[in-house]
Amino acid sequence: MTVDAVVFDFDYTLTVPDRPRQEVLDEATDAVGAPRLSREAYLDAHSRHLDSDTRVPIFAELLPEDADIDPEALADAYREKVADSLVAVAGVPGLLAALGEEYRLGLLTNGPADAQRSKLDRFDWVEEFDAIAITGNLDAGKPDERAFRAILDALGVDPDEAVYVGDDPDADVHGAQAAGMYAVHVVYEGGPDPVPDADAVVERDALADELPDIVARL
Repeated sequence: MTVDAVVFDFDYTLTVPDRPRQEVLDEATDAVGAPRLSREAYLDAHSRHLDSDTRVPIFAELLPEDADIDPEALADAYREKVADSLVAVAGVPGLLAALGEEYRLGLLTNGPADAQRSKLDRFDWVEEFDAIAITGNLDAGKPDERAFRAILDALGVDPDEAVYVGDDPDADVHGAQAAGMYAVHVVYEGGPDPVPDADAVVERDALADELPDIVARL
């Protein structure tokens, strides 16, 4: 079956923070006078609220009961700090423009709707996507098949006509394959090991140069 669509993850695939996310989280808690929270605890809570509109439930869960801090204020501060920290991976605008001449392009990203949208709004190249799905607007997040089905339906393609490109072994690679899609694992220094059963593996720094040929070979 010919590949007709390429669907991307967003965080750590197309964009990266310019400083450690723990530092960004610390900046947000300091801004509102909240106790510092660990990145690990944040990610754990985040995984339970992938279909939320905002990060408010995440911080409501993490803040101590006796903390006199509004979770919404902390969510707003963190949204601003995260968005300000993001930079595009080298070559992404040109990569999307080139792929868009041959394929339908989609974006499927895990996270609260307002938080993810604030990130997307910082980059003009987001306009290259034919469809965008944020799990905060869906019934489930990656790796649930329903999340992948949502973006496939929006693009009007079948699973075996699409390839998913992402960095997370479970949410992106295994999730996409379970949904019937091809999966390309994006790897980088300090990230997860390459997934042996991924359909292809590409270094993030080489994404713009190598992905078009990888997709063409699938």
